[in-house]
Amino acid sequence: MKPQLLKVSTGPAQSFSVRRDVVPYMNNKWHYHPEIELIHLKKGVGTQFIGDSIKSFKSGDVILVGAHLAHYWRFDDIYFSEQSKTTADVRVAHFSENFWGDQFLNLPENKAIKTLLENSKRGLQINGKVKIQVSELLEQMLVAEGTQRILLLLEALTLIANCNQTVKLSSIGFKQDYDETENNRINAIYDYTLENFRRKIHLEEISNVAVISPNSFCRYFKSKTKKTYSRFVTEIRVGHACKLLMENKLNMKQLCYESGFNNLASFHKYFKVTTGKSPMNYQKEFISGANQ
Repeated sequence: MKPQLLKVSTGPAQSFSVRRDVVPYMNNKWHYHPEIELIHLKKGVGTQFIGDSIKSFKSGDVILVGAHLAHYWRFDDIYFSEQSKTTADVRVAHFSENFWGDQFLNLPENKAIKTLLENSKRGLQINGKVKIQVSELLEQMLVAEGTQRILLLLEALTLIANCNQTVKLSSIGFKQDYDETENNRINAIYDYTLENFRRKIHLEEISNVAVISPNSFCRYFKSKTKKTYSRFVTEIRVGHACKLLMENKLNMKQLCYESGFNNLASFHKYFKVTTGKSPMNYQKEFISGANQ
């Protein structure tokens, strides 16, 4: 991918940034930054891209994104409708790995945090009770001042570092090749695919979006994403199916077609290949976890 470099600003009396976003279009593009990002999606649903990982996100998710790791939270279309009253609500902290000094992470007491920040280069989804605790700490950081802000961030990172319910998102072999000139092309491909994945997207039309020939598109896309375009579309469809399974409003046949699959057999096949679970087991595990 060719994401956009985002410059994160801090206040004159602050060493790192903490803010609340209530609009879905804030940084609503494929981007990266040298700062580590800790985000709590308090309210919102959509599709999450982190490195080469594609999955749905939902209200309550907490994620740690490492330095220079490209990412993109694409809120569902309903958030952009003028008639809709659906709103987003996000808390996010950005901090440099060495904002507390070059030697801080090398202290023996901070070994776990240093390892955590190294692992965050693949993106980490935080689950379980720690997810709730970290979201509360981010809430406190919004209004904290002075040293208390740093202590709250350290507490959040310590909780995550000692948590055994984190999931690495991007693959271990994923590496980003940044070239600012490609931003518009990649974002155009992303946006067009997210708007049209429910139907078959022909090679000629997506090539036109990318403004390259059909013969060149497949090679181009795989060289930038390390995956084929068909796999990319399948992962988006599966991510959408996951969200519908969590909502539990459609039967399996309706859900299959609403996610862009032509038949139940291919839906079950690609869902299990992508998630490691059958759709029914995925839904049961989500419902069971939500009721705990």
